[in-house]
Amino acid sequence: MKKTTSAFLLLLSFGVAAQTVYHTRTFDKNIKTLQCMVNGDKFALPVINLKGSDVLNISFDEMSHSIRSYSYRVVQCNADWTVSDLTPGEYIDGFTNESVTDYALSVNTTYLYTHYRFSLPNDAVKMTVSGNYAVLIYEDNKQDDPVAQLCFSVVDPKVSVTANVRGNTDTELSGRLQQLDFDVLLNGFTVRDPNSELKILVRQNNRTDNEVTGITPTYINGNKLSYINNRQLIFEGGYEYRRFDFSSIYNSALGISGVKFNSPYYDIYLYDDKFLPVKSYMQSFDANGRYVINYQEYMNDITTEADYMNVHFAVPVQAPFFDGQVYLGGDLCFNLLDENSRMKYDPVNNLYYNTLLLKQGGYNYQYWFVQKGMQRASVDRTEGSFWQTGNEYTIYIYDRPWGARYDQLIGVKDL
Repeated sequence: MKKTTSAFLLLLSFGVAAQTVYHTRTFDKNIKTLQCMVNGDKFALPVINLKGSDVLNISFDEMSHSIRSYSYRVVQCNADWTVSDLTPGEYIDGFTNESVTDYALSVNTTYLYTHYRFSLPNDAVKMTVSGNYAVLIYEDNKQDDPVAQLCFSVVDPKVSVTANVRGNTDTELSGRLQQLDFDVLLNGFTVRDPNSELKILVRQNNRTDNEVTGITPTYINGNKLSYINNRQLIFEGGYEYRRFDFSSIYNSALGISGVKFNSPYYDIYLYDDKFLPVKSYMQSFDANGRYVINYQEYMNDITTEADYMNVHFAVPVQAPFFDGQVYLGGDLCFNLLDENSRMKYDPVNNLYYNTLLLKQGGYNYQYWFVQKGMQRASVDRTEGSFWQTGNEYTIYIYDRPWGARYDQLIGVKDL
């Protein structure tokens, strides 16, 4: 009896541990520039209203002129981005699988590619409940082998959020860190037990490595829940993102030291970077890690006329960090800490380096340091950290009342 029970518990724990946590990312090296815009807005969060008219514009490139048979399906997720217990019929009105039929070949580019796009919701697929969603893109009907996945959220606004960021924290005064405080105004929405029923997720600049979950209200006052002076909501201020722009190869461009045509492709060389380049904060404009596809000389359609080029990153240092790894941070690497974003060290030339194949446009990026044994990145040693830095914070409010089978998204605040 004990052996049977032990085996059951082992299988149960394995099943829980094996749950997939969805992130926006690609799995096929030939899939590039996976993007999601809301109503064509290049900077909007991938969040739409449940009963609104917003449309998600999803697109990606496949690096050839061979037309592929791509399809997609939509999966409903819990607040932690694991798959929910709902069946497709409970969250989708229409078909569970649809083909990607809108595509166009690249024009006059050194790298050949095909641009694919589709929109959600559409006539065949409509989301009927709020919450998190992942759209899985796959080829030749191989649903268990996606080439890419993209995460978005559908909100049914029931509550409102007021929030502010300050430099004075419980651990220091006007130094390296930022404290996020916010109030959730229930507006008559019934929440019987906020501590167990509500789930809060907070992200800084759309990063997932340092996102905050599992927090409970500091104070409850009638219809207002206050999340104040919570140490979990203290973030590194960091520094403004670095930038480069290669939307034209004929004009001098931001952050570019040289352009070289190594037949048959172009190579873009950024200026050598430095870790901790400044000792004090200087305000500058950035897009908090985003990028925008742009080609200044386009004739008809940027999405098919912008070229792909090999972009070279380099940071000369006398010795590598022996207590951790350095990564490229930003949407250009989906904010993931993986082999694609990891900076390699060249002991001959004494520098960290990486090369990414990117589509023409303007990009933000940072260097992130991950100490051994840690999963959360820090910018203190690579970028510097200042409380004055302008960061984007997004607060997601989920509710799962007793007996419910999914996490409904009842509020989103972006500041």
